[in-house]
Amino acid sequence: MTIVTRAFVVDKIASGWCYGGEKMMDPVELNDAVEARFPGHLERVRRLVRQPSVSGTGEGMAEMVTLVEDELRALGATVETTSTGGWPLVYGHLDQGRPRTLLVYGMYDVQPVRGETWSVPPFSGDVVDLPEVGPSVVSRGVYNSKGPLAGVLSALHTIVALFGRLPVNVKFLVEGEEELASRSLPAYLAAHRGELACDGIYSPFYGENRRGTPVLKLGFKGVQFVELVCRGGAWGGPVKQGIHGGEAAWIANPAWRLVRTLGTLVDTLDRPAIPALNDGATEPTPADEALLATLATRFSPSVVLEQQQAKRFKYEDQLLRHYLFDAVVNLDGISSGHTGDGTKSMIPHEARASLSVRLVPGMRLDAVRAAITRHVEEAGGGAVEVRFLEGYPPARAEASAPMVGALRDAFAAVAGVDAEVWPIHGGSAPFSVLGDALGVPMIFGGLGHGGRQHAPDEYATLAGMKRLERSIIDFLFRYAALP
Repeated sequence: MTIVTRAFVVDKIASGWCYGGEKMMDPVELNDAVEARFPGHLERVRRLVRQPSVSGTGEGMAEMVTLVEDELRALGATVETTSTGGWPLVYGHLDQGRPRTLLVYGMYDVQPVRGETWSVPPFSGDVVDLPEVGPSVVSRGVYNSKGPLAGVLSALHTIVALFGRLPVNVKFLVEGEEELASRSLPAYLAAHRGELACDGIYSPFYGENRRGTPVLKLGFKGVQFVELVCRGGAWGGPVKQGIHGGEAAWIANPAWRLVRTLGTLVDTLDRPAIPALNDGATEPTPADEALLATLATRFSPSVVLEQQQAKRFKYEDQLLRHYLFDAVVNLDGISSGHTGDGTKSMIPHEARASLSVRLVPGMRLDAVRAAITRHVEEAGGGAVEVRFLEGYPPARAEASAPMVGALRDAFAAVAGVDAEVWPIHGGSAPFSVLGDALGVPMIFGGLGHGGRQHAPDEYATLAGMKRLERSIIDFLFRYAALP
């Protein structure tokens, strides 16, 4: 009989082994186990993505909640669903009698597909042989983020089937408003902090680029969503409805006023031009600079352009520094007046713009809001209203954190190559809300490849789904063995 101690586990993990109670299995056996179960696990992915769940419109949300509940119960978890005024949050608990507890954070909502042109129906779950990446599920949510949620569920099923129980206790928190900036999450965390108590938080995601290089990102920029509205009023412009465009000779146009105001928010390279917006932003630390120097030796700009379907960057050099450490003011959309077929000359009575402001470490939401308010008031001459929607601050883990090391080692063990480590992600997620509320470290990622999130023909490769599952299994055992 093999006596399994923590030291023994660490030694075996270092040489590429996993453990479960007194049972041992090498990486080849693990790969075979995942391969054998993949047809059923692929159907789990397809089942989740076939169900629309658009939080912005409500389409399919109730049905999706039921699917998530069913998936957690199939693992043997106790499940509790709670609404704090918005779409429900689903909580699950798998008590395995282990000394360490991991909270798995996920999301079940997706972005809308209206107005997009897809090669297959966007909620079909179809498998398509995509050029350059191979067989993939093409569907809204398969990359961001139902596919990763299905991946962690499948990984847990595999572990239980092979070893009888998990190496850690697992709690789940799956929300339905991540695409709405997690507006209900803070209130839920405040009310349920006790039952969510854990030693760490893990959020699964596909983390390999198109060339197969693992990428580990240590955090996210913060975000503040903003709406600017210009209506006709005492300053000028039609007040109640659009009028004939010929009146522009003497009646002001709210759309022009809004466009001119928008133009003052950034410079010619789209960099923020709002005074005091960046106040408090911290300079890269020596550890950041070390990561940046290492990353620069492996970074491939052409891969990024290929994945983003773009032709060039707006900067000539220092691309990584700009991406990682620059705040961003992005114009997400603008609407006003007539934009349909045919001709119609008019002065609209209202114009709207949606913006997202990305915050780097050190920037505070209250200071950002104050800076934007002052600037728009001056630039818009009092005619442009500022509405602040959801937002949360940036969050990041340290490269030296034990959880980071466990995930990085899992990447290396499964992929056979060390990961690129990025100090922060250019996108945003509510990690600061979770980490601050629960007071524990949080990490994000996994192997596997996908792309085109928030865009037509979003996809995740079948090969990447298997690699995601293997990397999650490896990570869980490494995490369980941490001192």
